[in-house]
Amino acid sequence: MAQGNRCSSLHFTRREVLKLGAGLGAAAALGIAPARAQAKAVLARKIPRSGEMLPVVGLGTAIVFDIGSDAAKRTERRGVIQTLVDGGARLIDTAPSYGTAESVSGDLIADLKVRDRMFIATKVRVAGRDRSIAEMQQSQRRLHTEKIDLIQIHNVGFADRGEVASQLALLREWKARGTYRYIGVTHSQDQESANNRLIEIMRAEKLDFMQVNYSMAERSVEQRLLPAAAETGTAILVNLPFARARLFRAVSGKQVPDWAKEFDVATWGQFFLKYILASEAVNCVLPGTDKVEYMLDNLNAGRGRLPDAAMRKRMLQLIGDA
Repeated sequence: MAQGNRCSSLHFTRREVLKLGAGLGAAAALGIAPARAQAKAVLARKIPRSGEMLPVVGLGTAIVFDIGSDAAKRTERRGVIQTLVDGGARLIDTAPSYGTAESVSGDLIADLKVRDRMFIATKVRVAGRDRSIAEMQQSQRRLHTEKIDLIQIHNVGFADRGEVASQLALLREWKARGTYRYIGVTHSQDQESANNRLIEIMRAEKLDFMQVNYSMAERSVEQRLLPAAAETGTAILVNLPFARARLFRAVSGKQVPDWAKEFDVATWGQFFLKYILASEAVNCVLPGTDKVEYMLDNLNAGRGRLPDAAMRKRMLQLIGDA
């Protein structure tokens, strides 16, 4: 899911970009010399079903990768993907319904020759077996790969329960033959009724992954859904971590508090992401990102210390009713 621009005050000099240190790709994308010092590794967490380690920061493509054949924008997004992988992260999340984003993602990954360094996640809608198969095959073509790391049923919170079960059975068939490594479902509404449905699905279907929206402004998943994920061994991906830029608007013109240094925060973007990542039930956040400097900033949210429970309360008090 996309977040739009962070805020107009977030700019980086070349020296600052190098200090952020996401490696050769970021430097090359900006036309500057590569950083000599290696940045700290991005935190990684185990996928509960397999034990595979997955870095906690990824990349969402909705809206920001829906750019068609625009050469300048493709060059910019190419730099974002290179920065992601050079910074030690792996996951890119897309969908057939994101306009041209799935095709753009596939083209750029192929052009960069980084498929073996990436964890590709896409989606399929509840649409009946034949239509779903056609959409899944289309995703393989668009992404230039027969094998996809994660396939997710898109927005299941209000879908018919029987249709979801039937769709998951199809995904398990394709997983069994090696097309997919993991299966899951997504939802993007901050509503308790949707959370209840998601918890039911999680407990009944033994999913590998579930993707939900979660941010400091939308926290309904904290009470029951995240504990249920930990209980059932379901990996959690987070979309809309900036609440569609609402959080950046809430702090526009304000400085990051000095006490945020206690958990290694230098920017508001890191502040918002570290709040989410402090929950150990969260495996990866997926901010929609269209610029190298934002990708660098997101990666730094996955480095260093995370806030404890008391500090998270203080963070929420600062943000208020964002």
